Amino acid sequence: MTTTPNSTVLVVDDQPANVRLLEAILAPRGYDVRTASSGDEALRTIAANEVDLVLLDIVMPGMDGYEVCRRIRGQVDTAYLPVVMVTASGDEQKVKALEAGADDFLTKPVNQSELLARVASLARIKRYQDTIKRQAGELAAWNQELESRVETQVTQLQRMSRLRRFLSPQLAELIVDSGDESLLESHRREIVVVFCDLRGFTTFAEASEPEEVMGVLEEYHHALGDLIFRFEGTLERFAGDGLMVFFNDPVRCEDGPLRAIRMSVAMRTRVRGLAEAWRRRGHDLGLGIGIAQGYATLGKIGFDSRLDYAAIGSVTNLAARLCADADPWQILVTERVYSAAGDLVVGEDSGNREVRGFSRSVHAFSVRGIDNARIVS
Repeated sequence: MTTTPNSTVLVVDDQPANVRLLEAILAPRGYDVRTASSGDEALRTIAANEVDLVLLDIVMPGMDGYEVCRRIRGQVDTAYLPVVMVTASGDEQKVKALEAGADDFLTKPVNQSELLARVASLARIKRYQDTIKRQAGELAAWNQELESRVETQVTQLQRMSRLRRFLSPQLAELIVDSGDESLLESHRREIVVVFCDLRGFTTFAEASEPEEVMGVLEEYHHALGDLIFRFEGTLERFAGDGLMVFFNDPVRCEDGPLRAIRMSVAMRTRVRGLAEAWRRRGHDLGLGIGIAQGYATLGKIGFDSRLDYAAIGSVTNLAARLCADADPWQILVTERVYSAAGDLVVGEDSGNREVRGFSRSVHAFSVRGIDNARIVS
């Protein structure tokens, strides 16, 4: 059992033997155990101390556990304090415990393993809540400081506004938060590149009015842009129906290959829905996607009034070539990407492919989808 550092557990029970039992289980695991023998004492202890979790007996003289829980929930400072009700009987007490605001419950006699698992889980949630509260306070303080420095920072904010217009959201945010534009300087890093475009687009564009082409592109870009930001990819460019995204720069991520594939599967699903509407308008369009992993040189390109953030290297060309080689609705990935993504990815061997611009053949895999049953919540 992993020790939970700095977690304070309040045990509330009028029976000393029960208190000693729970303390004997929790204290050796690193929990700071406080005790109370009544509801009133419990509320006073919570008001005077930082408590992370309450183990609350139901049947006590005076104020019972249900009322204690309701009062905890009624205070702003403790409204989200995790409470585990300890019940002596069956479903009726459990239902009343939940109605009173309990987060969970344990049945007497308490099972040691179940107790430790539930306490660890809720203590972890409390730490998350404390982190959010702390960050919210820090954000409020930072906003106040910004307001007091508005006049002196107008120039900087205008510059950052331009960055948000031309750069990907996460990159602009990094620069705004850190005030450090060195992130834009040229550097080398391993990235995962996703390239996609529409099959049949050239024929469609030649036979359609420009307004209709622009309408299709607007729907297409809007649908995929939302997914790029949701999966925290870095958008390098839109070029007509072609689109390039990469992962692991400037925001590092350990699951770049899997994230790229999950984004691509979501893109394929979303564009299929668009394609149905396009087909009813007489447009036969499909999506092809290529994914590759490798090292690239990354940094800003352009000039003061117009900056882009680009990746230069053979990995971008390989992703583009795999995309061009993919059939409509096919996601082709290199063996390296497929292997690194792990068992969640469902696909099949697509064999060795001769890719234009590369002297060696590329072993590719075709991705069918993601096995969501294997995702651990």
